[in-house]
Amino acid sequence: MKISQKIQDKFDLAVFVPVILLIIIGLTAIYSSTINHPVANGNFQRQLFWVFFSLTAMMIIYFLPPQTFRLLSAPVYAFSILLLIAVLFLGKSVYGAKSWLSFGSVGFQPSEFAKIGLIFFLSYWFNYKKRNINNLKDVGVGLAIGIFPVMLILLEPDMGTSIIFIIITLTLIFWNGISLFGLFVVIAPGFTFFASMLGVYYFYAALLIIVVVLFLFKRDLFLSAAIFGMNLATGFILKYALPLLQPHQQKRIESFVNPTADPLGAGYNALQARLAVGSGGIFGKGFMQGNQTQLRFIPEQWTDFIFCVIGEEFGFIGSLLIIILFTFLFLRLMKIASNIQNRFNSSVLVGIVTLLFTHFVINIGMNVGLMPVIGVPLPFLSYGGSSLLMTMILIGVSLNISKNKR
Repeated sequence: MKISQKIQDKFDLAVFVPVILLIIIGLTAIYSSTINHPVANGNFQRQLFWVFFSLTAMMIIYFLPPQTFRLLSAPVYAFSILLLIAVLFLGKSVYGAKSWLSFGSVGFQPSEFAKIGLIFFLSYWFNYKKRNINNLKDVGVGLAIGIFPVMLILLEPDMGTSIIFIIITLTLIFWNGISLFGLFVVIAPGFTFFASMLGVYYFYAALLIIVVVLFLFKRDLFLSAAIFGMNLATGFILKYALPLLQPHQQKRIESFVNPTADPLGAGYNALQARLAVGSGGIFGKGFMQGNQTQLRFIPEQWTDFIFCVIGEEFGFIGSLLIIILFTFLFLRLMKIASNIQNRFNSSVLVGIVTLLFTHFVINIGMNVGLMPVIGVPLPFLSYGGSSLLMTMILIGVSLNISKNKR
């Protein structure tokens, strides 16, 4: 066997190389967007420290015994719940959300750690004694495991992270064997709720889709009527749920539906980000040559709007490279998850892919105006220590599982 093949069997370069390239591109964009900034000009150095710290954590995770993750599933989940409770009482408010715990000069988001706990514990639950995923009780417990941290995060409040937790929960339920009809019953209310947020005609279209899908499943009339009634009621919840959101969250939803309604307020970031991405053209304006970036039209563009920095300075080619690297990483992780026999490890990998993919879709969607601005960073690229540390720990888990796949 060739030496390169032996290395690949032990250390999955197809996972590691795209991650390193994304981190390097992220550091480049952070440097460009902060070096001339009067407040954030030290962010590049801080992010560089977190890169080395996170790589160290990744390597430690890589060398752990393979059974470690199963054994730590319940303790990690329980500890993450305690942290989410603690942040409600001891947390620091940032942009209207009490989601940070401070340890001296270092800030930490417990919700980032809770993502790891959720993936581990859900994978453990669905594969403990090979539970029947179509059993109402087992699915209900799985949903409760996912919804409990969501309720705590909504109290902060952090809508973006809550959505990610819900998507991870639903994906793991599907991966572990729920029927298509069962999955439809679970996700249909969310689909209807989102449609109602866009307007009454979208709501009617969603209800029509629900009716067509129910007809195709050919279940009994009483069950189909009950499911339709549940979705109908979900659409009207928006009227009562919207006032419960924070004012800035309400404005973000309104600006998503109509970005021009408040171009200097809630819709400002989204409009400026779209302008930056569109102005980059094919090859971009060049490193540190972007007008939107260097003139600081987008507040804190080194975090949630890092993609618009890349789009403006490196153009369509740079943006496409980001998408290709992420796609390659997702496909590689899914290939490993599909080929290994250990159901727990397979489920963990799918949870990791779901987490990264959801961040990827929402963040880039925010930058190009296809998603509401809900404060979701782009993995490996956005500035932020706790986010990078969490993602690199999960990459270490992925490399560990790949190493032990046989």
